[in-house]
Amino acid sequence: MYFGLSEEQVSLQETIKKYLEDQAPLEVIKEIAAGDELKTIEIHKGLLDLGISSLLVPEEFGGLELDLLFAAVVSTALGSGTAPVPFIGAYVMAPLALNLGGNRSQKEQWLPKIASGEVLMGIAISEFIGAREDSGINFKKGKVNGRALFAIDAKNSDALIVSNKAGQLFLVHTGSSGISQTELITVDKTRISTEILFKDVKAEILPESEKDLGIINKVIDAGRIMLAADSLGAAQVMLDKAIAYSLERKQFGRQIGSFQAVKHMCAEMVAELEPCNAMVWHASHCQENIPHEARLMACHTKAHISEVSREVSKTAIEVHGGMGFTDELGLHYWFKRIGLNRQLLGSPELVREEAAKIQNFDQASDDDNKGNDEVGNPLVV
Repeated sequence: MYFGLSEEQVSLQETIKKYLEDQAPLEVIKEIAAGDELKTIEIHKGLLDLGISSLLVPEEFGGLELDLLFAAVVSTALGSGTAPVPFIGAYVMAPLALNLGGNRSQKEQWLPKIASGEVLMGIAISEFIGAREDSGINFKKGKVNGRALFAIDAKNSDALIVSNKAGQLFLVHTGSSGISQTELITVDKTRISTEILFKDVKAEILPESEKDLGIINKVIDAGRIMLAADSLGAAQVMLDKAIAYSLERKQFGRQIGSFQAVKHMCAEMVAELEPCNAMVWHASHCQENIPHEARLMACHTKAHISEVSREVSKTAIEVHGGMGFTDELGLHYWFKRIGLNRQLLGSPELVREEAAKIQNFDQASDDDNKGNDEVGNPLVV
């Protein structure tokens, strides 16, 4: 039995990679990082023409109704090209939230527009996934108040999916009075995270999310897998660049790739990164096909690939030596993208804690410590 991507998935991934190589080479990424938004709009439009906005939208609403594995394939390609465009929030998490949590009217109003690329929708769920003491989202009498941090794909969006601490989801028009956005300064200049303030902003609840509080977890799980896939694509590019550099850079009359230390560094990167492909594929497959494993696999995948991709990115820079730190090579764009992905929707530490709770390890730990003192030593009676 063959375990891997289908011909259609491979073709889609290669098409997007080729498009980004042609339309968003490193020189263009540098211009975008310096503030050229027009190029971002052009690249985004080209990707819309390739169908990235319609992947998860049901056919009855004008979409392709593909599974999350297709979305993961796209996310990996976007990470490879450090694509400076919205995707994870706008075309994965938002349509999933609407499809699972919205009523018929909300679906008919928004999903066709998302599929066609007419509407851009952001995600602001920090109150549920990472609440802060000085922020909070409150919904009362059809209005939202509070502050959401690190909203995904919210810049230039037409609407937002917002959550409160309980996990209920609300739909907010960004053109409504009382809403304001501030761009957050992060290391990743290829994507924009924002802080959003709500003051008596009109909102409508996604009714199914009020009945089923597991919906928000499904939305977050999908986002985490997409972030892992994005980091996987970025790390693979850094690995490929490190290997290519080791075969052309010479010291003492020899290619540095012939030195045992460099060989080991490259071999370790390959050995660590290659299994991550299967991990992303399986986690994506679980979301629609193995529901009892879905949340746990999403947590494991996000945490593990966050760690592996960070180590690969560091080692790839080390292989390049001093050149690895220069803007000329631009390795820092992939490095910083991986760094931001690591923190969005939960750091590895937070996600592992969730995985422990899913498996009841926290309860087991409490049971194991019964009869022990506070540092774990047995109590003598």
